[in-house]
Order: sequence, then C-alpha cells, then structure tokens
Amino acid sequence: MGVATAAGVDGLVVVDKPAGLTSHDVVARARRMLRIRRIGHAGTLDPMATGVLVLGVGRATRLLGHLALTDKVYQATVQLGISTTTDDAEGDVVAVREVAADQQRLAAAMAALTGEIDQVPSAVSAVKVDGVRAYARVRAGQDVVLAARRVTVSRFELLARRGTDLDVVVACSSGTYVRALARDLGETLGCGAHLRALRRLSVGPFDLTETITLDALAEVGAGALRPLADAVGALFPRRQVDTDEACAISHGRRLPPFGVSGTYGVFGPAGELLALAQDTEDACRSLVVFAQPSAAQKT
Repeated sequence: MGVATAAGVDGLVVVDKPAGLTSHDVVARARRMLRIRRIGHAGTLDPMATGVLVLGVGRATRLLGHLALTDKVYQATVQLGISTTTDDAEGDVVAVREVAADQQRLAAAMAALTGEIDQVPSAVSAVKVDGVRAYARVRAGQDVVLAARRVTVSRFELLARRGTDLDVVVACSSGTYVRALARDLGETLGCGAHLRALRRLSVGPFDLTETITLDALAEVGAGALRPLADAVGALFPRRQVDTDEACAISHGRRLPPFGVSGTYGVFGPAGELLALAQDTEDACRSLVVFAQPSAAQKT
C-alpha cells in the first residue's frame, strides 16, 4: 500500500537538512512523517551538505517553481593542498601538493573568483549531458567534460584560517557550485583544494531561523507547515478580488491587469487564496490556480 494522503494539508516547511541524506531522502522521510505523498523540494543540496531545504506539501508543490530562489548563501570549509575526483570530501584523492599561499595571495585568489565568472561545474554534478546527469555518466565509467557557464559570486569571504583549512562564506547565484569554487581556488593558488563541508544558510527569502529538524518535524507533524495562503501572502505581492472576479479566476478565465510587476497572489473576498498570476499587456493571466470552483459556481 502507498502512503496515505492527508486531505487538506497544504503548505511550506523549511527543513535543516542533515548530512548524509540526499534532498530526495528528505522528501521521502517527510512523506512518511506527514503521511502525505505529494511533497517536493526546491533547491537541491548534495548529501554532504546541510542547511536550508524548502519543501512544498500538497498543493504547495505547485508553488515551488515560482519561488525566487536564485540567491543563495553558504558557509563552507575548503581544504587546500588536496584535490579529489569529486572536488569535495566524498571523492578519492587524486593529488596532494604543498600549500604556500600567504594571506595576500589568498585574498587575491578569492577576489579573482568573485563577481561574474565562467565556472566549469564538477564532473559529478547534476548537469545533464544529452539528457543524462553528468554524475551518472561518471559512475558508468565515461569521461565527462562540461562547458563553462556564467555565474555570479557576489561574496567570497574568508572567516577563519586553520592551517590548510579555510572557513569561508559564499553568496552566489543559482547554478553556482561551491565545490567547483573550492577546486578553482586551489588551482589558482597552485596547490589544489576541495570542499570539506558545506552548510546552506539561506536560499531566496528562507534562512536558518525558519528551519526545523527532521526529528522535530516527526514530532510536530503538519503543525510545522506554513499554510499555503500565508506563504503566498508573505512571499508575493497580494491582490484581492470580489466575488465575481473570484469565480472567473477559479474557472481559469482572465481578469483585467492589476498593474503589478512580476508574480503576485490573488485572494478572494474572504481572504482565501485563489491563484498566482502575472499581468500581460491586457490581462491578468493565472500561472497556478489553487481554488476549486464550487458547485454553485459551476451551475
């Protein structure tokens, strides 16, 4: 038998992902804890990484693709002098070199990797090559060479240095690989490097202050969810409509534009969430309709 679905349970929960689990593992555990099958995640984290992972539950899974999650902040530990096959601590060591980087050289190397840069993702990343994930091709014994992509590293700052270990904070755009940043820092310094630890401090508007551990989620259950309507009201501009307009948008019909830039939430006269929408030149266009037409509206 499949996991039972709890009707009417919809919302977001921000989990503090532990090390050793994939993002999909976290989703699977949340499904068992909440007894809800319809759960998804936004902003994948590698198994070794910890920190902010946003889950959508029930109808909130339809919200995940519209969240502004392009800006991310991490705290990481980079070990100089050792290169690995995966550019992180989970890979095999391929080179060990002497570290002779003083603070001035280190600062210059980090500055060179700040701003808009062309970054080659790690070969074991989730980037698709002809429809197949790069890491799957590597595991199958194939040689994978990925093309560089333009990313933005808005902050790459040294917090502390402990021998060959560097504690750093990284603020970056979506699509940036922190382990590739560690690798490139090592190559710039001529000693090699890899990522030893990674913790996501924030993604988009979500940060660690909002997270719950999996153990706590198991105890609290659905009470840990931010209700869908509350989440939309907090994360997007809000527009309220009257009864006739609510009926129209619930049936997928367009309304006159509201004059709002970007995505916004549409709420009914009683404050109920109806849809996510965007303005075109001449209409309010629904992106996701959450409301279900009532029997009275259908007649």
